[in-house]
Amino acid sequence: MAALLALISAALYGAADFLGGIAARRAPVVPVVTLGQGTGVVLLLALMPLLPPASPSTADLSWGVAAGLAGGAGVAWLYRALAIGTMAIVAPVTAVCAVAIPVAVGLILGERPGVLTLIGIMTALLSIVLVSQQPVESRGAEVRTSRLPAGVGIALLSGVAIGVFFLCLAQTGADAGMWPLVAARVASTTLFALGGVVTGASFVLPVRALALATVAGALDVAANALYLLAARRGALSVVVTLVSLYPASTVLLAKVFLGERFSRIQAVGIVCALAAVLLVVGSS
Repeated sequence: MAALLALISAALYGAADFLGGIAARRAPVVPVVTLGQGTGVVLLLALMPLLPPASPSTADLSWGVAAGLAGGAGVAWLYRALAIGTMAIVAPVTAVCAVAIPVAVGLILGERPGVLTLIGIMTALLSIVLVSQQPVESRGAEVRTSRLPAGVGIALLSGVAIGVFFLCLAQTGADAGMWPLVAARVASTTLFALGGVVTGASFVLPVRALALATVAGALDVAANALYLLAARRGALSVVVTLVSLYPASTVLLAKVFLGERFSRIQAVGIVCALAAVLLVVGSS
């Protein structure tokens, strides 16, 4: 059951990222993220009376707030990266960084990675190098440059923040129900709403961007809830492995609806990134 929940969560995350990235191409990132996070709060509060009673502790809610701040920042950076870069490149880079965080924490706590994990880490580094080979045209021939493609640098930051989100949310207890997720969404919504007010951003979005941001927020919070349930029912390493396959749906949607193209070496890098997601935590 945990594996199924994680796979559905991954599919929803990928779809939410795709829609959020499109919305961020039509409107400023801060209002888009604020609306998406706020949509999650409304949906969660509407569903809470229908869920079994829960008794969250102060620690559970604190972990939820920490997850919300990290996750909100991760989503904002991801939407920005998806808006300015190639989705098929940005999404896998983010996923690689997201799964690297649990591995790093494990090393700090004294864990010793196995052979497959080490291979995964090296594969992850290789994938980042490969996708960074931006193709440019030179007198009709394609050549490569070492300059990072648009959005990849921001995608790296996003991946780190999302990895912290996964870790924080997984620290909450089963008795807390969905309240840590409510705390997370309230914290992230408040953060970006205040940021928008301070920067003078307009929260009046074009109709299409408004619709995309709302649907992205609903899908994202559904993915959050499924991840939380999966993490409480199964081994975290397995759950994170499956959830981190979310770039697959983002890449597929970008290929089908946006007709995105990338060079062969970047395609190899994307495959390596997805393979690294499996290797890094699949053996832990």
